[in-house]
Amino acid sequence: MKNVEMAQLFSEATPYIQKYHGKTLVIKYGGNAMVNGALKLAVMNDLVTLTLLGVKVVLVHGGGPAINAMLGKLGIPSRFVGGLRYTDAETMTVVQQVLAGQVNKDLVALLKGRGVGLCGMAGNTIACRRYTDADLGFVGEITHIDTTLIDHLLEDQFIPVIATVGMDPENGVLYNVNADTAAAAIAVALQAEKLVSMTDIAGLLRDKNDESTLIPEVELSEIEGYKAEGVIAGGMLPKIDGMADAIRRGVNEAVIIDGRVPHSVLLEMFSDRGSGTLFYQKRSRRGE
Repeated sequence: MKNVEMAQLFSEATPYIQKYHGKTLVIKYGGNAMVNGALKLAVMNDLVTLTLLGVKVVLVHGGGPAINAMLGKLGIPSRFVGGLRYTDAETMTVVQQVLAGQVNKDLVALLKGRGVGLCGMAGNTIACRRYTDADLGFVGEITHIDTTLIDHLLEDQFIPVIATVGMDPENGVLYNVNADTAAAAIAVALQAEKLVSMTDIAGLLRDKNDESTLIPEVELSEIEGYKAEGVIAGGMLPKIDGMADAIRRGVNEAVIIDGRVPHSVLLEMFSDRGSGTLFYQKRSRRGE
């Protein structure tokens, strides 16, 4: 990169660095960026960079591909209802082992001593009860987020890495909690500046098979119309519903970004063009 390009890059990034310094960023991590080794390392390096620049970073992760792989090895079928994984007792055991064990610790190891692994059970971080809208087995509906452990880690400039296995504090029963829903609830509890959801698509698409139909911005009042058209469907439903709820409850910005693009987190945070699809409520438009 030529010197003039470097200078322009830093000049563009400076106001954003100032904007996010000392603010909290919640990232829901998933998609291809989680299974591709090079992309995974790039994401973790970006999070360390953000921390060094004074951003308080919280990483909330699922682990769908790893869970599917383990279920496949064990001969346990995967089933989804309304974009959520049906979780019987056998599947719940696998979810706990894979999310809170393998996936969580692998991510912590890549954060170069900056990451601390948490499970939603720790300190009642994610308190929940059985999901009530449909029969999904041991799928949890969040009743409370306790940020005590998260706050302590952020104050000491660590990155909390949170596996979304929650617990009913009344009886100690464990539940699988959708990572998008959990990330949104954690962002609200922390009054985060921004909620970022990493996926393996470019963002919200009018035609899911054509990335040129990317919708760069969505005002919350438009969401129901996109649902009626089928643009928002399947796994996008809990993701976007969580983002919309987070914005209504005080999170300033929410965005879906393409985790297949190296350094997409930094592009979204520190450039004028941003990345993916921004969700806003009138006051929060990209670049304003």
